[in-house]
Amino acid sequence: MKRLFVFSAFLGREKCLLYYQGTLRYVVVTADSGERIQLGLKHFQPFFSESGLRGRFRLSLSQSGAFERLEKIN
Repeated sequence: MKRLFVFSAFLGREKCLLYYQGTLRYVVVTADSGERIQLGLKHFQPFFSESGLRGRFRLSLSQSGAFERLEKIN
């Protein structure tokens, strides 16, 4: 059974640039359920803009906790 998490993510431009410099690799988000999840920032890269990262997201994990999908929902 898949596990789904919904959360908001906000990351400034400077923090996103740290990803490209290889300094920042992970981010911890708090799902609406209150659970904290550590994700590789590489999964957010398609959603970066010139101003950084902003939005609501849905994360799908396998039953074993492996990453399956991250989608922006607004």
